[in-house]
Amino acid sequence: MEESLNATIDPACLQEPPLAIDVIKQLDVFDFCLYSMLTFMSCISLLLYLELCIFIYKKLPYPKKTTIVWINGAAPVIATMSCFGMWIPRAVMITDMTSNCYFAVVVYKVLVLIIEEFGGSSDFLKRFSGETFRINVGPCCCCCVCLPRVPMSRRLLFWLKLGALQYAILKTVLSVLAIVLWTNGNFDLSDLEITGTAIWINPFIGVLTIISLWPVAIIFMNTNSFLRSIKIVPKYAMYQLVLVLSQLQTSIINILALDGTIACAPPFSSQARGSMLSQQMMIMEMFIITLVNRCLYRRIYDKLPSEAHDNDQNAKVAVQAALVEHDV
Repeated sequence: MEESLNATIDPACLQEPPLAIDVIKQLDVFDFCLYSMLTFMSCISLLLYLELCIFIYKKLPYPKKTTIVWINGAAPVIATMSCFGMWIPRAVMITDMTSNCYFAVVVYKVLVLIIEEFGGSSDFLKRFSGETFRINVGPCCCCCVCLPRVPMSRRLLFWLKLGALQYAILKTVLSVLAIVLWTNGNFDLSDLEITGTAIWINPFIGVLTIISLWPVAIIFMNTNSFLRSIKIVPKYAMYQLVLVLSQLQTSIINILALDGTIACAPPFSSQARGSMLSQQMMIMEMFIITLVNRCLYRRIYDKLPSEAHDNDQNAKVAVQAALVEHDV
């Protein structure tokens, strides 16, 4: 029975991903047009990002401009890495790890951006010190309505920053470890046995991801009402969309490929074809997100309403004082 089953399976479905030259040789007219269009989209995403970086560095003050540059780089970096992975299937492990490590830093930078919109950590603490923040937010504790509200303090802000920063550090370390093990043949996503390294590293990274998303959600959910004027809600939505597409969507496609739901198409095995489809979808999605982010971030930032109101009040007081002084 097993011999007859193995005889029906194309040997290419059991091989490693093809070389880049093999991919190019098997392209027909439609595939060539598709690959060319996706490559063009990834190049446009990168060029738009570089132009946005020039605008931001000229128009915005430090350190906000570096934070915004990091955040806006998520979509074009993922699109560029996906383009490399599409043309060079055997490099998917490295390109995915690069994209994930970059986005791990972006998670921390989103937290930093929200704080910097209030003027930095010191001004943030002056504004919210003593105010109670609700912590029953996703993805950890959205259902735990019984959790008490916690007063904002310097210690709490430190732990929130650390919670987001640990993912950027540990994700990079574990990614480098996974690549080293992969080159030695010890890391295989299809190896789901208890003795495999992937079954231990990937769930641990998932836990780190959830822990890092929680502090960002806490800060956003408690402060977004003050930042409506700078469109913080759509900016946060774009960050969440990149997270879902680059992490959840890719994981679902990989699971379907491992399960055999995504059929083998020589010279691509099921897993290689799933990775190829994931890269192609990612390029199109990140291209659209790059365009939306360009509309959201390519602008001169005004002061927050409260700050503008305080400045108006101070100006009125100064004018009144000057008039009194003149009368005297």
